[in-house]
Amino acid sequence: METTMTDRAATNRIAFQGELGAYSHEACRNARPGMEPLPCRAFEDVIQAVRSGQADLAMLPVENSTYGRVADIHRLLPESGLHIVDEAFVRVHISLMALPGVAIEDIKKVRAHLVLLPQSAAFLARYGIRGEAAADSAGAAAELAQGGDPSTGVLASDLAAEIHGLNILARHIEDHAHNTTRFLIMSRQDDPARRAEKMMTTFVFRVRNIPAALYKAMGGFATNGVNMTKLESYMADGVFTATQFYADIEGHPEDPNVRRALDELSYFSSSLHILGVYPADPLRAEHEPAPAEGE
Repeated sequence: METTMTDRAATNRIAFQGELGAYSHEACRNARPGMEPLPCRAFEDVIQAVRSGQADLAMLPVENSTYGRVADIHRLLPESGLHIVDEAFVRVHISLMALPGVAIEDIKKVRAHLVLLPQSAAFLARYGIRGEAAADSAGAAAELAQGGDPSTGVLASDLAAEIHGLNILARHIEDHAHNTTRFLIMSRQDDPARRAEKMMTTFVFRVRNIPAALYKAMGGFATNGVNMTKLESYMADGVFTATQFYADIEGHPEDPNVRRALDELSYFSSSLHILGVYPADPLRAEHEPAPAEGE
């Protein structure tokens, strides 16, 4: 008898991209503290770990408040065969860490993922420390712990220092306090039940090849009072004339206004695929713009 994606035994593992101590690992620990983290080399490996039954859930970053969407994720999600069951927001707090016994004055160079270096530019300039790009911040922490240069530090999460036995010399050294990454938690099984008062629905669609199709497709969300929190387009199938749209909306497909909006969208679309229905993370409210004066 063939084993399907839904009959595999639970592993109690959650897969993520990167090394132990990465911010994705931190997201796993925060959102699913009782699960065993499973580090993977690439996003495709994270998805395959869940599809093959090595893990029950996948933790995938989709966007960052400073750098925008994470490359390739929007392309991978519709093809993954997985379903979004939750979202998680993680504040990117950057710590400077070094080998035990090393003082901050001893640090001449720090290694970190390329995106972390400019986020700590003011701190590094204050101490005259130069930055060097590494493939992975948590990986740089692991390399330093295995016998690195005492004059070299690493910029990474507190979790990376804890795991690799490094000493934290300074915490929260990022220049901007708002830097946050949004993650999606994905599973082989869909879970569209209403589990919270505020629900989110994520879907991808392609509009029909008719004049003003996108304008008409979006009209149903406005007339039915459905808040669309994200709408992004990206090239599909490797051709310039095929565009797929990725969208997040507030609400559940069974809500009358959401159902009407999706019905209108489907009329003007050549394809519509719901990727997940899931509770809004309580931290989402902290990243929503304040209402304009008079609203």
